[in-house]
Formats: sequence, C-alpha cells, structure tokens
Amino acid sequence: MRKETHKLLVLSLLGLVSVNLSAQQKIKKDTIKNIDEVVVTALGIKRNDKSLGYVAEKINSEEILRTQNNNWAQSLEGKVAGLKIQTAGAGPLGSALIKLRGDISMNMDQNNALIVVDGVPLNGTTTGTGFSAYGAGSKADLPIDYGNGLNTINPDDIESVTVLKGSTAAALYGSRGAGGAIMITTKSGKTKKGKIQITLNSYSSYDTVLKWPDYQYEYGQGTMQKDASGNYYYSYGASADGVNTGSTSSAFGPKFAGQSYFQYDPTVEGQSLQRQLWRPYKDNIKGFWQTGTTFSNNVALESSNENTSFRTSLTYLKNEWMMPNTGFDRLNAALSFDHKLNEKLKVGVKFNYSKTSSDNLPATGYSNQSISYFMIFQNPNVDLAWYSPIWKKDKYQIDQIHPFSSYIDNPYLIAYEMLNGVDKHFITGNVNLNYKFTKNFEVMLRSGLELTNEERTQRRPWSSANYLQGMYREQHIKQMDMNNDILFTYKNKFKDFDFSASAGGNIRYLEYTMGDYMADGLLRPGVYTLPNGIANINKIAAPGDRQVNSTYGLVNISYKNRVFLDLTARNDWSSTLPKENRSYFYPSAATSVILSDIFNLASNNFNYWKLRASWSRVGNDTNPYMLVKYYNNSNFNGSVESPSLYPNPNLKPEMLTNMEAGMDFSLVKNRINYSITAYQNNNKNQIIRIPALWETGYSSRVINAGEIRNRGLEMTLNTYPVKNKNFSWSVNANWSMNRNKILSLPEEFQGEPYIMGSVGGVVYYNAVVGGSLGDMYGYGLMYSPDGQVVFGSDGLTAKPTKTKKIGNAYPKWRAGIQNEFRYKNFTLSFSFDGQYKGIGYSQSHHKMTEQGKLTHTLIGRDNPGGLIVGEGVVQNADGSYSPNTKGIPVSTYYADYYRRANVETNSFDTSFVKLRDARISYSFPKSVTEQLKITDLTLALFGRNLWMWTKFPLFDPEVATLNDSQITPGVEIGQLPTARTVGIQLNVKF
Repeated sequence: MRKETHKLLVLSLLGLVSVNLSAQQKIKKDTIKNIDEVVVTALGIKRNDKSLGYVAEKINSEEILRTQNNNWAQSLEGKVAGLKIQTAGAGPLGSALIKLRGDISMNMDQNNALIVVDGVPLNGTTTGTGFSAYGAGSKADLPIDYGNGLNTINPDDIESVTVLKGSTAAALYGSRGAGGAIMITTKSGKTKKGKIQITLNSYSSYDTVLKWPDYQYEYGQGTMQKDASGNYYYSYGASADGVNTGSTSSAFGPKFAGQSYFQYDPTVEGQSLQRQLWRPYKDNIKGFWQTGTTFSNNVALESSNENTSFRTSLTYLKNEWMMPNTGFDRLNAALSFDHKLNEKLKVGVKFNYSKTSSDNLPATGYSNQSISYFMIFQNPNVDLAWYSPIWKKDKYQIDQIHPFSSYIDNPYLIAYEMLNGVDKHFITGNVNLNYKFTKNFEVMLRSGLELTNEERTQRRPWSSANYLQGMYREQHIKQMDMNNDILFTYKNKFKDFDFSASAGGNIRYLEYTMGDYMADGLLRPGVYTLPNGIANINKIAAPGDRQVNSTYGLVNISYKNRVFLDLTARNDWSSTLPKENRSYFYPSAATSVILSDIFNLASNNFNYWKLRASWSRVGNDTNPYMLVKYYNNSNFNGSVESPSLYPNPNLKPEMLTNMEAGMDFSLVKNRINYSITAYQNNNKNQIIRIPALWETGYSSRVINAGEIRNRGLEMTLNTYPVKNKNFSWSVNANWSMNRNKILSLPEEFQGEPYIMGSVGGVVYYNAVVGGSLGDMYGYGLMYSPDGQVVFGSDGLTAKPTKTKKIGNAYPKWRAGIQNEFRYKNFTLSFSFDGQYKGIGYSQSHHKMTEQGKLTHTLIGRDNPGGLIVGEGVVQNADGSYSPNTKGIPVSTYYADYYRRANVETNSFDTSFVKLRDARISYSFPKSVTEQLKITDLTLALFGRNLWMWTKFPLFDPEVATLNDSQITPGVEIGQLPTARTVGIQLNVKF
C-alpha cells in the first residue's frame, strides 16, 4: 500500500496507552492493528512497549496532577500493580519511599526503587536527626521529616513517569537498579511553528484529620483512688477530699456524673479555691488541630519548532499544616532547552531547582517534644485552653505551664517554641549532546548533577522536659552526586531483522559531608545561638565519598517486528569493595513475542497477544568505609572515638538473580487490555551486620551471608465499557501479591534468628530460615493447649520468656481500581485501593489503653469493687488448667494485658479500603475560550483520602515509623494524623 493512501491515527486510551495505527480511510472505527506505546527505559532510551520483555508501566502527567499532594509520588498509590508508597505519617513534607515487588534484601535500606530524572539517577539517601522514634525517659530528641528528593520534584514539570519494576528492566543502572526504577521525564516545549504557549496552573487545598482514635470521655483523670467514704474521687493537689490524684496521666478516675472536686485553676496556676464541676472537655485534643491549607501557583512558558524546543516554569507553594505553626514554603524553577544545531548535532539542557524553607516542622515519635506524646497523655478532664498562655506568670521563657506532669510538655510550647527549621536548596540537571556520525551510527554524551545544600536548626526552650536549660542545634549538609555517561549506538536493518547495538560507560562520584553543632544548655533563655551555649558539642564534618566506574552494552534484535530479543551487560568497579572483589559483572536477557502477528490472530474481537520473559543478574555494593578501621569523630573537640563496627577487608558484592514472565492481551477493538506477570528474585551474598563478641572491643561486624527468594504475581486490567461521542467510561484495575522466603542465614547463628532491626526495643524484625522479610517478633500471651489465655495466680497474664512471631508487616495482596467518566465537557474520576491482611504494632494504642483513654477500656469499670477477671485459665500445680477467677483492678488489668512489651495485644490487622482520590472537572467549550482569547480553561474540584474502612484502631493502617532517617513499616510510634484533603484547581492555557 502506498503511503499516501494511509492515514496515521493516534488514539489515547485510558490515559496510559498510545495507539499508532496505519489504516485506510474507510477502515472501521475503533479497529486497532497493534499497540506501540513509547516508554522511557534505562539510560533514558525510548522504546516501544511491544518490544520489551519486561513490565514498563507509564503514567502521564494528567494522572499525577489529578489530585494535588505535598509529595506528588503519593498520587501513584494504588495505580500500579506491585508498587507501594511508604510514608511515616510524620508531617507535611510526607517523605516517601517507593518499593516495587516487595523486599529483596535483609538490609532494610536496600529495598527501594531508584529514582531517575531525565536519565540521571538521584542519590536517594536522607540524613536524619540521629534519634530514634522511641525516646521517652531519656535525654534524647526525636526524628523530624525534612523531606527527601522525591518531594522536591515539582509535579507541574513532570511529563510522564515510567515504572520499571524488575531488576532486568533497570539492569543497566547497576546495583542501584536492583529494586527497579522510577523513570521521570520532565516537560519540554511542544507547541508548533514556534508559537509561544503560556500555562497557568493554580490550586488551593484544605486538610483535616482523616481518622481519630476512639477516645473515651466518660471517666476522668485518676487511678481509682477512693476517699475516706470509699468513693472514687479526684483532687488536684492534696485537699479535704484526700491525697493528690492530679499528677497521673491515667484516666481511671471518677465518672463524670455532675459532681465537683478541687481541680486545676489557671487563674491561680494551682488548686482551685472552690470545688469545680467535674466535666469532660471533648475537644481538648481535636481542638488543638486546625484546617491545613496549601496554595500553589505555577506558570510555564514553552515554544518549539522543527529545530528548537524550549520550556521554563516557576512554581510557588505555601503550606500551613494541620498542626499549628507548622508548614513549609517551596519554590521550584525548571528549564528545558533542546536545539538541533545541524543534521548531525543536537544539544539539550535540563535544569530543576527547588528551595524548601520552613520555620517549623513537627517532630514525630514517642517523647516529650512530640505533639503525639501530648495527645496520648492528655486527660479527658483537662481543658486545652489552660495551656495556651504557654509560660507561667512572670516566668516568660523560663518556666512553662504544664501543671499535671513535669514529663509532659505544653502543646503550645511544642508548636511555638520547639522549632525545627530547614532551608534546603536542591538542584538536578543534565547537559546532553547527541552526534550522528552516519545515518546508522551516533554517540550520546550526558553529564548529570544532583546537588544538595541544607541547613537545619532545632530549638528547645528552657524548662522543656528533656532540656531543662534549653538546647540549640545546627546541621549543615552538603551533597554532590555526579553521573557522566557516554553511549555509542549503531542501528541498521537487514532484510527482516532490525538491529541495534549500544556500548558505553558511566562514572559516578558522590561527595557527602554533614557538620553537626549543638549548644547543650542556653546561658540566656530564648537566645538560640551557638555562642550562647553552656556546653558546645561540635562534630566536625566527616566525609562520605564513594565512586563507581562502569562499562555497559546492550543489543536489541527484532524479527519482522514480531519477535524481539534484548541482551545487556554491565561491569562495575566500586570504591566501597576491596580491590580483588570490586569488579563485578552482570548480564540480562529479555524477549517478547507478538503471537497475534505471528499466527495472524488479530481480529475485531482479538487484537493483540504478547508473550514476554526476562532474566538478569545484578550486583550490589555497600556503604563506604566498611573495609578497614576508621576512627569516628567524637563529640569532644579535637578527639576521636573507636568505631563499634569490625570491618571486613574481604567483602564480596551481593548478587541478585531475577526471572520474570508474562502475557499481554487486547480484546474487543482494544477496549479490554489485560496483562499478567510472574517473577522470582534470589539475592545471595547479602552484606549484613551481625553481633560481635564484646571482648573484641566491637559491637558488630559485617559479613557476606544469607539468601532471600522473592516471588510474586501481578495483574492489570484496563477497559473501556462505554465509549461514544458524548460519553465514555474507563476502568483501570490492578492486583498484586508478593511472597519472600529466607533460604539461608549466616552459620554463626546456628538456628537462632538474625535481628535485622528493631523499633522501640519491643518489636523485632527477625530473619529465620523458612521465614519472611517483614516478620515481626515480640512478646505475647501464653495459651493453654485448647487456645485459652493463661493467667497467673495473681490475676495477671502469664509472662513468656521468649519472643514469638506476631505476624508480618506486609499484606497478602494489594489492589486498586480507578474509574473515569466523561460526558461532553465534564470529567468525573475516582479511585479506590486497599490491602488484605498484614499487621501493625501501635505504641500509642498500648499507652492510651494503659492509661484508660480509649473506649474499649470502659469495659469492667462498673464491676463491683472495680475489679475485672481476665478471660482465660490458670495452670494448676499438676499441669492441668482451670478457669481464671482472680479479679484485679481494672486499671491494673489494662496496664498488664496491653503492656508495651506485649506486641501481640497491641498489634492489629492493617487491612483497609480507601477512597484514595476523586475529581470532577469542567473544560469550557471553544465558544467560551475563543472569546477569552485562550486555548484551554479547566476548573476542577478534587479530594484525597476522602473515606477509609479499616479495623486498625489508630490514625492510619498504612503505618510506618520514622527512625532517624529510616522509614520502618509495620510499627506506629507517635504517628501524626493523616490528612483528608479537598481542593479546587484552575488550569489556563494561552
């Protein structure tokens, strides 16, 4: 057929699939010959999806901008099979880690996807405050979510995101691509004939708390103390009613029944002169929180012609979060320039700048200076307004108002005086040259840079529980990550074969320094400078440099555009491994076969059938300075301290082997698209830390050991049930499951578990042969042979001597579904996602139960004598069991049954379903836009996290804890509330 008798039709289905079809003018409408979606793969190489032997899912910018969020990555949640966005519920910046297809390493920091922006990988590391989430009872601070590289990327500048799920897909990125990769392509000019287009995108959004714990407001502060008449009573300080009961944090006091007691009086800052009404203040926790607001304005200018494309944009975002006096400002600037100098040479520049500033970000975790701590300890009978003056009379900046316990800081002091500031400058960019020697042979040169300059401050006033004389701290963080690539490519066609071969190399160099300076104690209260410190602790910046040199190659062969074969190879030389082991080689192979073309199966009802399979082996190095002994910087000026890690000069690289296979179908004129993928990963020679004998002078040592097998299944369904001129309905659904198994562990453990990590000193992530990553261990209940809880003769639960497996932090499966309805100029879309099973431990549930703050602790309070008998049995002297009959005080029962160490009773099913997002928009017709002399005008209302079903009792079942800089799933320790967001968006194009 002659070219002029054909017409190129470009259809867009589901917002994800571009369809190129050559058809005669009279071809039947909606008939689709084949699918040739263009996706961005490793090294920024653009490929047709049909040629890939692995999964590469593409999400366009419209999907990302559908509902705005402080971290755009959260818009991917529930949209891609096998993808999980892990956040810690730690504040407005919402730092997120992206995991693809579960965990593959016992090193909990090595399971994240690589983030690549315009072909340049981001470093992905974050610097924490150096403190864990559980810091109660010690002079310690807490973690603070200062954001990571993901949330510095402006969603208005993103053109598309391609998810490369397996290590085969990302093999050319080496060890950093072992967990898959997220390929982000930013926008460039797309207008025609040199016309200038201006785009304005503005939105306002409002946040409220999605879910609260089930607080009880029937009983007030106290510990079941009785007066001389045998009645429960309350007294702030000793009074005529009895001894002081106003210093406890427990709510096992008298019932609110209209009586009066001597209580705290803010006018005298002490005991009231007269008895006052005993009443609950039901808004004394929720009332502290406000409606959060976010305002964002973006303007973009772009133009392009045959030789040049240009785009620049500027975005300003201001956030005031739900916790008073917290939030941040962010300024983003972007520049994209591509120019064809002549027929042989092209040059391109990408530049992105982000400045994030905040006077105050909330601390998270369980310790005095966290607002979560206050919410746990706040009692039902305490008015929030009593705290609002912050400082005692004539004690400004010297002594705070916290009348009930010296361990509980004033919430307004936390919000307005305990400030955690940040000023972060983040730059990513690259310069690339493409030169064509001949029609078939070209070379690409690219130099990419990631640069971070961050200054943090932390202020703690006088009289704060952990810093009686205050504290001031500064952290200065500088990081530079450079990637330089060269890639030669040869392409040709030999009869029915298309051939492409590329070879090149990469040099990656990373520099990192962090200076840490603290004034421990302030000479003058309220003056936050280092010279004002009573004792100064200065940690001189220590280097964290590393370099990896790489060579790589790839070959792509296709036969009649029906059978495709990809072969890749890469060799790395890492500075973090010993000389004899620092060179490691890994290959990959992938194939896809278009069966519908080979067997001429294509018809109106059966359009497309593709088989694909891939195999890869990927190496992985380790952190710097693990090979020989290095002294650490000491807190004392001019001194050093011996390291606690025994080095290993013989480390080998980890090696991950991946296998994947799947099928893609397209039916009924391409209105039904289905894909299924199965995969398996085996990770050997893992670089892990194990305990060392104390007499060696070290606490741990690093070795190669252990093997993990990771298997999974993913399914995706995209359909168009209805599609006509005025109305269409599209449905996208996905489902995924992942199972991993620990096949071997270091010989040193001899059957004992390897503790990969722990949180709060009660939850342990143990690796056991035959077990799984994510298995959570801790103390629990003891059971009789018939499954009843065993109690002791004292009425308390029997205490085990060993920990046991409580469950697994990861669900059995995840799923998501998105719907979109279009009627003329209206578009309505919404998406649900959720997970089945998985468990989460809640420190907040333990403490609020122990203190009688939750409604389930009301059971038994009206029992005679205030006693409760635990449901279970007691073991007799002869080994038999009889029913438990011993009654104990209600407060004692809840404190024991839900004690902090009892991980079992404080862990809950994290199954959930969420209405993740919804949006309704109206695009004004041309009759309106032409009169306004604009090309497009769209107004939209959107919402996020609008509804949730779950049995998890606290804020959010998607629990994780920010421990220093690590986000640990399955544990809630001082989690901050999750936001429900609604907003309005305006988009205008000139």
